[in-house]
Amino acid sequence: MLRIGVDVGGVLIEPSDDDEDTSFFGPNFLHTPAVPGALDGLAALIRTADPDNVFLVSKCGESTEERTRQWLSHHDAFRRTGLRPEHLRFCRTRPAKAPIARDLALTHFVDDKLEVLSYLTSVPHRYLFRPREPEVAAHAGQLPAVRRVESWPELVAALTAG
Repeated sequence: MLRIGVDVGGVLIEPSDDDEDTSFFGPNFLHTPAVPGALDGLAALIRTADPDNVFLVSKCGESTEERTRQWLSHHDAFRRTGLRPEHLRFCRTRPAKAPIARDLALTHFVDDKLEVLSYLTSVPHRYLFRPREPEVAAHAGQLPAVRRVESWPELVAALTAG
C-alpha cells in the first residue's frame, strides 16, 4: 500500500524568484505557478494510492501556511486532484517533518530538499525532486538513500510502476 507525503514549495508550487508578479512571497503570490505537471501528477498519485493515503507536508511559517492554503484554493487544487483539505500538514522546522511522516505511516515521500529527506528515516522510499546542486553537494552523503527525479511525469511513473 502506498502512503505518500508530498512537499509543497519546489514540488507542487514553483520556487520563488525575484519577480514580484510570480513570487510566492510577493503581493501577487496567487499568480505563482504550479510546478509543470504537478496538479495532474498529484491527481494521478491520489487515484493510484486512494485519497486516504496522500498528504501534503510543508515546512513554513504561519503567514506562508495561510498563503499556501489560499493558493491551493485559488488554483482549485482540491477539486482538481482529489486531495482532501484535511490532509494538509504544516510544521515550522525541517526536522519536524520526520514525526509527521512517522505518525502518518508514510511509505513514500517527495521533497526538493535532500536535508529534509535525511530526517525521514521511517520512510522507506524517498524521492528527491528537481534538487538544486548546492543543496545536493551539502548533503551528498544522503544520495544513496534517495531516488532523484526531475519531473512530475518521472515521479508518477516511479510511484505507480508495479
